[in-house]
Amino acid sequence: MPTVSVGRDRLFQALGRTYTEEEFEDLCFKFGIELDDVTTEKAIIRKEKHLDEEEASEDEELIYKIEVPANRYDLLCLEGLAQALRIFNGLDPIPSYSVASIGKESMLKMNVKSETSKIRPYVVCAVLRGVTFDEARYNSFIDLQDRLHQNICRRRTLVAIGTHDLDTIEGPFTYEALPPEEINFVPLKQTKNFRADELMEFYKSDMKLKKFLHIIETSPVFPVIYDRNRTVLSLPPIINGAHSAISLKTKNVFIECTATDLTKANIVLNTMVTMFSVYCQKKFEVEPVEVIYPDGQSYICPDLSFYQMVVPLSYITTIVGVSLPAHEVAGLLNKMQLNVENSVLEENQTKFTISVPPTRSDILHPCDVAEDVAIAYGYNKIPKIKLPSLKPQSLNQFSELIRAEIGMVGYTEVLTWILCSYKENFTMLNRKDDNSTAAINGNPRTADFEVVRTSLLPGILKTVGHNKDHPKPIKIFEVGDIVLLDEKKDVGASNRRHLAALYCGATSGFELIHGLVDRIMEVTGTPFVTPGDKSGYYIQSSDEPEFLTGRQASIIYKGNQIGTFGIVHPQVLDNFDIPDPCSFVEINIESFL
Repeated sequence: MPTVSVGRDRLFQALGRTYTEEEFEDLCFKFGIELDDVTTEKAIIRKEKHLDEEEASEDEELIYKIEVPANRYDLLCLEGLAQALRIFNGLDPIPSYSVASIGKESMLKMNVKSETSKIRPYVVCAVLRGVTFDEARYNSFIDLQDRLHQNICRRRTLVAIGTHDLDTIEGPFTYEALPPEEINFVPLKQTKNFRADELMEFYKSDMKLKKFLHIIETSPVFPVIYDRNRTVLSLPPIINGAHSAISLKTKNVFIECTATDLTKANIVLNTMVTMFSVYCQKKFEVEPVEVIYPDGQSYICPDLSFYQMVVPLSYITTIVGVSLPAHEVAGLLNKMQLNVENSVLEENQTKFTISVPPTRSDILHPCDVAEDVAIAYGYNKIPKIKLPSLKPQSLNQFSELIRAEIGMVGYTEVLTWILCSYKENFTMLNRKDDNSTAAINGNPRTADFEVVRTSLLPGILKTVGHNKDHPKPIKIFEVGDIVLLDEKKDVGASNRRHLAALYCGATSGFELIHGLVDRIMEVTGTPFVTPGDKSGYYIQSSDEPEFLTGRQASIIYKGNQIGTFGIVHPQVLDNFDIPDPCSFVEINIESFL
């Protein structure tokens, strides 16, 4: 989750009161964010340079590092944090953002050339008029761009933000894609004129910008934005031009966002303008820009309209787990910046019409609305209940009982991969693939994960092979799933829960494995019966290739074979590099249910 650093005193000033550290931590917890650290600017610098810690002096401003949800882009700056917390505390109403009402003929225009489709096809723009910057506001404005670039913009690969002093440039603007040798301009914080391909080389030694060069440097054309006089505004996503750089004296800010993802571009633009339109001469008003594409279609941006969502009260209360009246839910939603326009009774249930502001791009589904209600209500106030879905399945309960019994007999549990190599599942066990048993991985990353195991034996033997120097005897077991092809299932395969145990020592321990079989049957209440009787279990001779002939048996339970045990074949032991004799049993424990 992203961490936002803000000055404590300026934050408290924006919130309208001071808090103790404990009080502010409590407020953050209630709102669903977290005060991660309290530090100072000098302490941050000392930490970055690996210098010794020093006591903070009284004149150093305290910095609050606040952890916010990754999808709450409106909380990535002090302005957004303060606004959200003031609304949460009931101090401010939900802002009403608006687009300035001006005719198309008076609107600034951005003309998009067709060549941009080869590299970065979308652009959205807006203007903040009459902005009043001071040093803190200016720094916050720049910091928000950086945080958005790192977050939703995915290091500028999806969206790149350019901000310009509108009074130094003249519209209409054009968004083009040209060969790098045709682009010349003075980049931000430089005095020399560079050609775009020269600029790529120049910034390869720049610690901040070199990590963005790969986005466009191999392209035959570079994106570039010009004004009417062919002044370069920016070379997205790398650098802005020095000519239009904003400063503390800037009054009118032109914002452009070039992108490969139009949806994210609109979210980024909306976040920028809604957070800083509070400093405009006309508060919360943004001037639109017309973007004209090569096919003749034009779009007015930004779109700051509230979109509506209908959510039943019953849906919210069911998810939250608390029965709340409609008026209380409406109040909780208002605290989270979601305006409930009206609630109506339809089909014997109350339904809310919720207006979602442009700052809340994270609200995508009614479950997001329910989550906000839960946050505003307070998670600690929600009673703890045991959900029916948390009731253990009978197979899992039985597996735990079996594990406990085998453990008490003196066996150690192991856990092995459900995937294994094709060779381990067949050839090394002296088995042949009948092409109707094993689920084969179509695109394995390594040879160790080619097949979904059809037996627990390969994993058990690999465990012993890697621990052959362990003091003898080795007594291990595993309770886990195998997978077999099954045409009756919609996915073509089914899981089976098996128990496997192995004894490895100076002798084969066949009688010990046989005794373990009898113990399992005893604890499951299964009597030993004569062959043919389906009321209990009996054993009969088997012929499995992984066991020695004449030293193995099948376990018949109520007329069906559920497992096999015996002395592992010496060739199989040699395949797994095991020098000592072993006996093994494997049983399908689902049969007991």
